Amino acid sequence: MSNLRLAVILGSTRPGRNGEAVADWVLTRAKARVNADYELIDLLDYPLPHLDEAVPASRGVYAGEHTKAWSARISEFDGYVFVTPEYNHSTSGVLKNAIDYLYTEWNNKAAAFVSYGALGGTRAIEHLRAISSELQIAHVRQQLSFSLLTDFENFSVFRPATAHDAAANVLFDQLESWAGALRSVRN
Repeated sequence: MSNLRLAVILGSTRPGRNGEAVADWVLTRAKARVNADYELIDLLDYPLPHLDEAVPASRGVYAGEHTKAWSARISEFDGYVFVTPEYNHSTSGVLKNAIDYLYTEWNNKAAAFVSYGALGGTRAIEHLRAISSELQIAHVRQQLSFSLLTDFENFSVFRPATAHDAAANVLFDQLESWAGALRSVRN
C-alpha cells in the first residue's frame, strides 16, 4: 500500500500571520514521518471568494473554476492537519469558508488540529470538531495548542515549548492510524 497523503492546511491569510511559522513547525516534524507524506496547503494559494456556489456542496456540482481546483486539491489527500488561529472564540473565516466549499471530498477522512491564540486557540478547535463531524471527518483526540503568551516572543516570533514535540508525535500517530483505517472505508 502506498504511503498516506496528508495535508497541513494553513488556515490564515491575514497579513503578518503567525500561522505560517506554526504550519512550518508542524510540517518540519511531519516530514520526518515514514508512513505518510505531508504537504502544505496554504489558503493564500487558493483565493476562494465568500462561498459563491449556488448548489449545496453535498451535491458535488461546482460552477466555479476556483471551486473545481479546490475540490481536486483536497481530493488528493487521506487526511488533514488544520492549522488555525483563534479569532473571536472561533476559527478563521477564510478556513471556514474553504471548508464549506466542499462536502464529499472531506468524507471518511481523518483530521487533526493545531491552533494558536491568546488561550492557545482551543475554542477554534472545538468549533472545527463540530464542523468536521458534520462533514464525516474523523478527528483525533490529540491536538496542539500554542499560546501567544508562552509560545511566542512579543506575540509574533514562534518559540514553542519543547513539550509540544512529544504531543506532535502523538498527534501524527493518531492521524496516520485513522487516515489508514479510513482509506479502506473509502475503497
